[in-house]
Order: sequence, then structure tokens, then C-alpha cells
Amino acid sequence: MTSPDTFSPADDDARMVRVLAADGSFAPTPAAEPYLAAIAAIDDAQLETFYRDMVVVRAFDRQATNLQRQGQLALWPPSWGQEAAQVGSAHAARAQDHLFPSYREHVVCTIRGVDPIDIVRLMRGLTHGGWNPYDPKNGNTHIYTLVLGSQTLHAAGFGMSLVFDGKTGTGDLDRDEAVIVYYGDGASSQGDVHEAMVFAASYRAPQVFFLQNNQWAISVPVATQASAPLYRRGEGYGMPSIQVDGNDVLASFAVTRQALDEARAGGGPRAIEAMTYRMGAHTTSDDPTKYRTYAEEQSWAERDPIARMAAYLRSRGASDAFFADVDAAAADYAEDVRARTVALGSIGTDMMFDHVYSEPHPLVDEQKRWLAEYEASLEGGQA
Repeated sequence: MTSPDTFSPADDDARMVRVLAADGSFAPTPAAEPYLAAIAAIDDAQLETFYRDMVVVRAFDRQATNLQRQGQLALWPPSWGQEAAQVGSAHAARAQDHLFPSYREHVVCTIRGVDPIDIVRLMRGLTHGGWNPYDPKNGNTHIYTLVLGSQTLHAAGFGMSLVFDGKTGTGDLDRDEAVIVYYGDGASSQGDVHEAMVFAASYRAPQVFFLQNNQWAISVPVATQASAPLYRRGEGYGMPSIQVDGNDVLASFAVTRQALDEARAGGGPRAIEAMTYRMGAHTTSDDPTKYRTYAEEQSWAERDPIARMAAYLRSRGASDAFFADVDAAAADYAEDVRARTVALGSIGTDMMFDHVYSEPHPLVDEQKRWLAEYEASLEGGQA
């Protein structure tokens, strides 16, 4: 293994899995060779679904950002630029798999069946969770976690339970379960992530650690956090680790599908680092112009995952009518989210008193009574 002091960017380029070049041409890197058969098996309908999902979630993402700016949401974490990493990996998971998102995996959730308005309700402050991960319609998708890295521990524990309960490693791809957990480059420096890797490796949990390296941990560049590529941290725990072009949806799909299947077959955990870029702000409370340059943003804009896939589909004969249909569907989807968001309304202020204690408490009851009387006085114009 190459030591950090002898590692060079050229080594990294040689090991990255990329299938589509930035201009959309089919130009696999040497590291992509083992995945080409699986990619060749993807039919046109699936390729078009990849593209449609990326376009639709970007429209949703922009609409949600606008809704936050207009006061309809308390916060919004944009996913602009990271669509390919998310769409490819989400489609790679099998129906019985369990997905643990962070808080930016909007399309991962919706692909698995989560209603986008449930994500909106969370960011509007109407719910602490958003959706029930055990409701079959939500496709084993666990709820968002805003505490950086903690979801990796949740996923590791769940993966360990699959081993204990004999729900994995039998050789039946249609039954054996696996886990994929999403986190970012900033979270990769959290102790929780490393503890999760220790437990997952020790118990050979059927887990894939899917790191979306979007280059910035809010305002801290990844170069400040690591002197070597982040996927090599997984190697330190004895798990096969790979770096993939996160703006290439085909590469993301193929690498994740193989990693999940290897993990579910009893091979233990895997780590994937998807190299991508957060084109928007960390959240709507952030201003990336304070720490990023325009030139850097433009260099990544030229590697846009949607434009890349569009060019590839056109080279395969996709029609103008197809792209027009996708754009129309995305616009309708975003408008539906807007309409349903505005119709949500708000929750009563007395809800803050519920569930403070497991049993009724006289002090809480008194505070709730006082607030109700105070609000009533304001409505009556007596304050």
C-alpha cells in the first residue's frame, strides 16, 4: 500500500472508477473495467430513469430553496451537484436493503418511496422525524440525521443485527439484506464514523459506507481534513474501499451494486468515496461566496452530472421529445411540492409542552395554560 508521504494525485486518478467523461462520452478508466459488463446490461429504460430522477430532484431542490427564502421552511440543505452519486447508489440498492441518509439525500429518499412533502415537513419544523422508516411505502429508508456522522453508528448497529438474526450471508440475493449509509467529507472526520467502521468490520456487517465527498465541510476544504484520499480511511479498517466519480451516475450505480452484493454475501463492509461537488450552499443559512472562488465553482459546473448524462443519452439516440417530457415532469413535480407546502400550515404552540415528561406534570400544565391565556389576550387586542 502506498504511504501518505508517497501518494500522488496520479495514483488517485488511476484508481478512480469513471465510465462517462465530463462531456458525456463513454470513456472508462482502467479501474472501471471490472464494472463494464454490469453497465452494459443496463437497458435504455433504466438509463432514462437515472436521468429523469436527477432532473426531477434538481427541480425539487430549487423549489425547496426558494420556499425557504420565502419563509415557508426553516432551513434547506441543497443537493445541487450531487444528483448522480445519490441516484446511482439508490437504484443500486435492492428492495430489502436498508438506507440510512444524512440530511441531503433527497432523491435517495424519494426513489425509495418517501413522499417529498415529508422531507419538507421536517425542514418546516412540523415533525421531529419526517416519516416512519418501517412503513413499507418508505422502502426501508431511515430518517434524516442532522447530527454529523451519528447515522453511521445507527447503520452499523442495524447491520450487526442482520448478522445476529441470520438475515444476511445466505447466498440468496433476493432475500439477504444489506445496509448503506450516507455521509459527507466533513462527517468523515467525526469519531462516530470511525467507531462505526470498527464495529462494522469487527462483526463483518453487511454495510456499505457511502461517502459523498463534496469538497467542503461547510467552509473547511477537504484538503484541511486529510492528506490522502478519504476512501483510504476504510482500508485502514480492513474493508475494501474504492473511489468513484460521483458525477457519473453509471459508475455510482455499478460500484454500489457490487459493493452491496459483496457485503450481503458475507464479505463484510465496504467503503465508497464518491467524488462530487456541492454546487449550492451547505444550507440556506450559509454563504459559500465567503470561502469559495468562482473559478472553482465553474470548473465543477463543467462536470455537471445531468449535462453529462444528457449528452450520453443523446449519443444513444434519445429524442428531443424525451428531454422535453422530463423537463415538464420536473416542473410539475416542483409545483406540486410548492402547493402542498403552502397548504401545510403550522402547528399549535402548545405542542411544545407535549411529551416533556412521560406522565402529566403540574408545572408543565400551568405553563401550557398560561401561554394559551396569553395568546388569547393578543387575539382579543388586550395586550
